[in-house]
Amino acid sequence: MKFHIVTLFPEMFSGILSSGVIGRGVGSGILDVSFYNIRDYAKDRHRTVDDAPYGGGAGMVMKVDPLADCIDAVKIVAPDATLLLTSPGGRPFSQLMASELASEGEMIILCGRYEGIDERVKELYSATEVSIGDYVMTGGEIAAMVMIDAVGRLVPGVLGSEDSAEDESFTHGLLEYPQYTRPPEFRGLKVPDTLLSGNHREIARWRRMKAIQKTRQLRPELIDTALLEPSERKMLLQSEGGQKL
Repeated sequence: MKFHIVTLFPEMFSGILSSGVIGRGVGSGILDVSFYNIRDYAKDRHRTVDDAPYGGGAGMVMKVDPLADCIDAVKIVAPDATLLLTSPGGRPFSQLMASELASEGEMIILCGRYEGIDERVKELYSATEVSIGDYVMTGGEIAAMVMIDAVGRLVPGVLGSEDSAEDESFTHGLLEYPQYTRPPEFRGLKVPDTLLSGNHREIARWRRMKAIQKTRQLRPELIDTALLEPSERKMLLQSEGGQKL
């Protein structure tokens, strides 16, 4: 999997690329991350990459010309890569999107800054705007790290076990079930008997129901689109005293 990062601050990525699962993926060569500093493509002696917005207003806007030249340089080495633009007004990033991107094999992430980028960049390159949440940060680098982490860990060989991502939150439209490990009892709190039973069918059933219940409690809006059996929806309806789910 290849990530091409267009940014003003490539040094911000050193931590995620040198530690943990993603660091191991990079070290093994499964993941490849390249950086393109937008400032290197500025033409004036001050290497200017932003300017005041036409029409007035607060803040600065990233200039179209250095951005376009930088993207053109990336497109030479990655002509078919999907171009993503970090933006609080973009399409919400999700586990489904991460899975789709992981299957593509190559992506370009343009990290927005200041009040945003010149709109012509989006039009010229058909960039897909992506948001990691309904809030505003000082720049798109952290959002890009989120995407690298979420996408990179889905690439075969990056996680220690190929089954590790199967039952995680959002994989099947539900939050992940509760997890326990040793000791079996701590400060009066015991691991559920089902998990200690050795009965794999009952364990799978318990985990499934706990995932449904947890999702209903914490993220009820996910229930409508989750892949549930009719019997599971009936159980939820009964547990809510007839409330429509």
